[in-house]
Amino acid sequence: MGDPKFSRSKTQTPTHPWRQARIDEEHALKEKYGLKKTGGMKEIWKERTSLRRYRNQAMKLIGRVDTSEGHFAKEKEQLISSLTRKGLLPEGASVGDVLQIDIDQMLSRRLQSVVYRRGLAPTMRSSRQLIMHGHISIGEQKMTVPGYHILKEEEELLQYNSNSPFTDENSIFRQELERFRVVETDEEEEDYVEVREATEEFIEKIKADSEDAPTIEDTIPEEDNK
Repeated sequence: MGDPKFSRSKTQTPTHPWRQARIDEEHALKEKYGLKKTGGMKEIWKERTSLRRYRNQAMKLIGRVDTSEGHFAKEKEQLISSLTRKGLLPEGASVGDVLQIDIDQMLSRRLQSVVYRRGLAPTMRSSRQLIMHGHISIGEQKMTVPGYHILKEEEELLQYNSNSPFTDENSIFRQELERFRVVETDEEEEDYVEVREATEEFIEKIKADSEDAPTIEDTIPEEDNK
């Protein structure tokens, strides 16, 4: 029958639209990570959906009696390898550690967050602006999507685009950035990912969160000029 005429968004919305605690938490995340002032909640929901997908896959593997060989062993290895390359898990992590990834870790791996953390922008908001206006590149590839999840191996290639005026160290922007920018990350802790002990109550909460969330059909814009 062919592909459907209109693809549906796979992003999941909150189970209840007016829970004040959740709304306050999402507003705090929106400000912390410089998300869109209009539509920033959807960016958070998108990250939560990806996180829920990782957790569901991990719980499926944990529930298997034997995942030491065959298809499930390969799936487990690929999941851990993928999340390690994305900077969400430390080296040597197990499949159970996937359940400890939280929304802050997901948001901190977005290109916008990494550009700010690497000292290429003075604030999270300005980091978004630099990306949207084509001033940031990974190697020779110009990047214009703030929500792109950058790989650990790509971080060293992160730089100003060769066509950007900010490549000049004597530009006013670079001078002001060097003067006022406070680097908040410690080089010794860049690759550290906190892993907390999983409890039965925590796992049950994840299962309930995964089963109750409905899907929506509206698409989530990746780009904006705000």
